[in-house]
Amino acid sequence: MTVAGTVETIAIIPARGGSKGVPGKNVARVGGVPLVVRAVRAAHASGAVDLVVVSTDDEAIAAAARAAGARVIARPADISGDTASSESALLHALDVLADDGIAPRVTAFLQATSPFIPADALGAGIAAVRGGSADSAFSARESYEFVWRRDADGAASALGHDAAHRPRRQEREPHYVETGAFYVFTTDGFRRARHRFFGRTEIVEVPEATSIEIDDPAQLRTAQALAHLVAPAEPIAATVVVTDFDGVHTDDSAWVDAAGTEHVRVSRSDGMGVALLRRAGVPILILSTEQNAVVRARAEKLQIEVVHGVADKASVLRQWAADRGVDLADTAYLGNDVNDLAAMALVGWPVAVADAQPEVVAAARVVLTRRGGHGAVRELADRVLAAR
Repeated sequence: MTVAGTVETIAIIPARGGSKGVPGKNVARVGGVPLVVRAVRAAHASGAVDLVVVSTDDEAIAAAARAAGARVIARPADISGDTASSESALLHALDVLADDGIAPRVTAFLQATSPFIPADALGAGIAAVRGGSADSAFSARESYEFVWRRDADGAASALGHDAAHRPRRQEREPHYVETGAFYVFTTDGFRRARHRFFGRTEIVEVPEATSIEIDDPAQLRTAQALAHLVAPAEPIAATVVVTDFDGVHTDDSAWVDAAGTEHVRVSRSDGMGVALLRRAGVPILILSTEQNAVVRARAEKLQIEVVHGVADKASVLRQWAADRGVDLADTAYLGNDVNDLAAMALVGWPVAVADAQPEVVAAARVVLTRRGGHGAVRELADRVLAAR
């Protein structure tokens, strides 16, 4: 529990449950992680925040936030609708904290709809306000774009530049486009202004690749596709490993002889990866839809558990974990196709091979660099062991 008087900087993440454009938006997964959890983790990773608070009217958001280590403040109905401002949620949260004797000098406002909040830039913004060089600061990307508007007659009109003069990029002054990822300000100044911009305001520049905001399904799909490219690689701190078979231990192809017997190609490198996990005491399971003798034969060769011929992987995985006392939050599931999605949604570490289907890549917290049957299992094993 946070002790009153020990909190200098807080992060507040307003995350209401009533999104119409993307239902359940704040718990939608990008890189296999709910958006609200990504924001909580960014605040923690900045190294500059003493307390992370999520203001919400939704129990699913609240549960995800608590599990990520945030304090949850119930957001009243009168400031939870479409027309309620973020400022109203911030002021309410600050009032609740004040009642508990928590009066931060600096407040950071993070938006969960920005999935790639750069923790280092957030820390820099907090440092600027803490150090007194700024009263408020916000994230923005550099831009050299030519911006236009429509005039009263509908004709194009140049905005902020001379349409008759087209200087080269290196001859232009950059503009900065607000990304919406974070805003930082002195708490007392915000209370007086009741707005996020006041006093001396500074820009905290962030990479353009991180600047996407999610307001509609297309933007969510874009963020999901970009997650493994934008977000830095992280250690896979899993204590249990579950994998599909076809397309993971194999390259998803098969040879069929005249008798109808299937033959598959596997990687000896993957076999070594499994052996290293076994020696380290990491439980491993192959969970496959295929009812094929080759799946069991490979599992026996690797000396690991196998369940195959499974239609509902999620139910089987849930029961397997319960029977063995396995925490699915600490489990990595390596998949490649849509029949893996339900199982991937259960675990803390949904992982995709490099050549997985787009839906699987979108659902994955980690996308490997190697393809199925070409060392993907070994790569996962190496990264799990490196995190131990």
